[in-house]
Amino acid sequence: MQTPEGSGPHVSTLYRYPVKGLTPERLDRVTLEPGETLPFDRAYAIENGPGRFDPDAPRHLPKINFVMLMRDERLATLRSRFDDSTHTLTISRGGKPVVSGQLSTPLGRQLIEQFIAAYMKAELRGAPKIVRAPGHSFSDVAAKCVHIVNLASVRELGRVIGRKVDPLRFRANVYLDGLAPWAELNWIDKAIGIGPARVQAFARTRRCAAPDVDPETGARDMAIPATLARTWAHQDFGIYATVIAGGVIAAGAVVTVPESG
Repeated sequence: MQTPEGSGPHVSTLYRYPVKGLTPERLDRVTLEPGETLPFDRAYAIENGPGRFDPDAPRHLPKINFVMLMRDERLATLRSRFDDSTHTLTISRGGKPVVSGQLSTPLGRQLIEQFIAAYMKAELRGAPKIVRAPGHSFSDVAAKCVHIVNLASVRELGRVIGRKVDPLRFRANVYLDGLAPWAELNWIDKAIGIGPARVQAFARTRRCAAPDVDPETGARDMAIPATLARTWAHQDFGIYATVIAGGVIAAGAVVTVPESG
């Protein structure tokens, strides 16, 4: 995620998260549709014990209902890969596959659930359950949206902390570069062009403890919300935006930023 010298605002990288709390998957390009998330972004989640999610009447639930990094940092030591065509999830640990299951079938879900039950035994409130509803996204916010982070803000945060900060700590969909640090926090209620697509920012991302976890090692080794609060008097990092005009976007796509004021 390096900044090309002298480049203007642009897309650096794109990611989706097929299963909430598990491995980000980098995308070369993606089609944005009005009012939708990235395809398969947070399409599945793992309930932590007896859950309240009803696939026949899906609604947004707080992330505390699910296995997630804010509390379950051991998830970061797993690597998962999702196949769109078969909905097959493969989980690896230490570079070796440990379980694979087709999430669209009861047996496939059971295989993954049994592994999570054993691996996360100490962190679970009961038997884990993989859940999904067509068209539903298990985002941290109720609105269907994309999550945007500015890499210049990541680097500024790292400067203050005194260590390089991995941008994947923030689990965004779209990472932008070629901007001033914190420029994105002034875009709320404004439209942003991303290649041929347009999105409208509607909220800053208020940070919980999830970014404190190293996405490679699972170590809880930073205090990012506390640093934000101490240095900038808020805990906001990144923005949520609704897609208002669709299109295919890719790394390098030009970003048209809102005028200031």
